[in-house]
Amino acid sequence: MSYVSFPASKRLDFTAIGRLCIDLNANEINRPMEETMTFTKYVGGSPANITIGMSRLGMKTAFIGKIANDQMGRFIHRYLENNGIDTSNVVTDDTGAVTGLAFTEIKSPADCSILMYRDHVADLKLKSREVQEQLIADSRVLLISGTALAQSPSREAVFQALTYARRHGVVIVFDLDYRPYTWTSPEETAVYYNLAAEKCDIILGTREEFDMMETFDHNPEHSDQLTAQKWFDFTAKIVVIKHGKQGSIAYTREGLSHRAASYPAQVVKTFGAGDSYAAGFLYGLMQGWSIERSMGYGSAAACIVISSHSCSDAMPTVDQVHDYIERCNRGEITMS
Repeated sequence: MSYVSFPASKRLDFTAIGRLCIDLNANEINRPMEETMTFTKYVGGSPANITIGMSRLGMKTAFIGKIANDQMGRFIHRYLENNGIDTSNVVTDDTGAVTGLAFTEIKSPADCSILMYRDHVADLKLKSREVQEQLIADSRVLLISGTALAQSPSREAVFQALTYARRHGVVIVFDLDYRPYTWTSPEETAVYYNLAAEKCDIILGTREEFDMMETFDHNPEHSDQLTAQKWFDFTAKIVVIKHGKQGSIAYTREGLSHRAASYPAQVVKTFGAGDSYAAGFLYGLMQGWSIERSMGYGSAAACIVISSHSCSDAMPTVDQVHDYIERCNRGEITMS
């Protein structure tokens, strides 16, 4: 059963808007950042990673965002193009803004953290008038992420993109991607997250992210069913609530909940799992697969990424995901 109807005959399968940054992943793992001396540079940012993931899975993709007019910005632009992503709406900043940096600490597979530098970053300088309506009209799916809502003018640019997507019948996906250090208060965060979520067809986030959104709601038991029903009263068709090691549950407006089998992984680090999961899950839905199969595919893609040092570089191809699932089914991969 298909819960979301994706438009056909579009030039692009998938377009995302929002954060483009640099990940600097620790080379010396199993030690604190204070003792880490070298890092490897990758393209990062949740919407960028998801777009790269979709492109690796064979989807026709584009990105809407803003990069710094510096070496890091050019590195990001070149990387997107090399991965087959349409960059015609990736704008270069002219105000002197910089590229956001994310340093990762890998103390152990279960103890990872990120140190972010997000002051005066180019991706939050995207203006509403710089968002191309035609690019969104040409897309089957538009993905937004919460970080881009944190400041103006990026916030208004995202809402303009939502308006264009609704106008042209584009399926809208909201990756909550809550990063508290880019917001001024929990109240501000909840208000803008809720305003955006009202316009979205598929919403993906952790239980903690949905708790943040319910700052002004009454859900003392943190009930998934209450959370999902709120969005089904608007336009949502699927709400995915992630519970860490307990796995994810996908709720549909028909009142059903869906779970999928998880896969083992030789974990190197935890970050990147959500982005690769989103790419695999959305890819499956766009193939017309069941929600359970799509969730399982996303889980397998996530296992591949958390078993690697990088996030964007490790986004798998269709063959790699199928091979991973087959190897798990044969018992060749076990939990680390």
